[in-house]
Amino acid sequence: MKAVVCRSPGELVLEDRPAPGAPPAGWALVAVSHVGICGTDYHIFEGKHPFLAYPRIMGHEVSGTVIEVGEDVDLAVGEAVIVNPYLACGKCIACRQGKPNCCVMIEVLGVHRDGAMCEQILVPAQNLYPANGLSLADAAAVEFLAIGAHAVRRSLADPRARTLVIGAGPIGLGTALFARIAGLDVMLLDMSAERLGFAESELGFATLDGSRGAAADLVREATGGDGFDVVFDATGNTRSVQSAFAHVAHGGALVLVSVVKDDIAFSDPEFHKREMMLIGSRNALRADFDHVAASIRNGALPLTKLVTHRTTLGETPHDLARWAHEKSGLIKAVIQVG
Repeated sequence: MKAVVCRSPGELVLEDRPAPGAPPAGWALVAVSHVGICGTDYHIFEGKHPFLAYPRIMGHEVSGTVIEVGEDVDLAVGEAVIVNPYLACGKCIACRQGKPNCCVMIEVLGVHRDGAMCEQILVPAQNLYPANGLSLADAAAVEFLAIGAHAVRRSLADPRARTLVIGAGPIGLGTALFARIAGLDVMLLDMSAERLGFAESELGFATLDGSRGAAADLVREATGGDGFDVVFDATGNTRSVQSAFAHVAHGGALVLVSVVKDDIAFSDPEFHKREMMLIGSRNALRADFDHVAASIRNGALPLTKLVTHRTTLGETPHDLARWAHEKSGLIKAVIQVG
């Protein structure tokens, strides 16, 4: 089969790889249809991912069609599916508590093991969800949007809560969209005027332009000095995460959607006097995938606006390398494989 392989940082090639072969019991063989390109993929290409062995086939935002099943699999050959790329052990404390998204031994397709920038992939059947009428192009967008949907659910925010999403990249925009679907009153903060312009004109969000002043001053002015009831940080930036504590209202919550490699420091007196909650949000659960799929079906998500770039498997080595540096106008890129 054809596969796009990141042999080493900066080296991305299309090569022939052995096909996966027949699926074992409990697994299915999927013909890949579409793959979204994630910020993680750009980081892998650039050599910025801390826990990755090369060479690697990237790709974890996936849709496809079942072409063969192993024993004890309740999926029909020919069924269109959404792939949940978080492979959990099923036995650890997180899995026993119904939280396979933070499995102790989790393996993510395209990161810890080879992913879906290829023509076929083997996936545990429990990680395949019927697309139920979604186009395969739309089904490939479910995973990245599920990250934001999960974060909003984790926040426990009440409807109409005054909400700030920091970071207007794909994950931040997805978080903002699901915060709005949940009835929250949402503003976006970013340093990029271009991305904020997109959020305003195409998605209808109120915004704060972080390039025009100190974020603390902008937040103070926007909230009359109160701060936001819930703040989501989706920047992946250490300084942004640390400053976000000060944007939270007394009695509010800070949800860390993105991950940074550094230690996070904050003022304990400021944290305690607010009696604020600090919440981590990792990956997503089946309920989040289902919520996203239903929201696409009912027209609540403007996918035609979010997917700004498209390519083919053969053109991916050239296009992904270019988009890693040429970010203007780029929100989400999708590879058509099948």
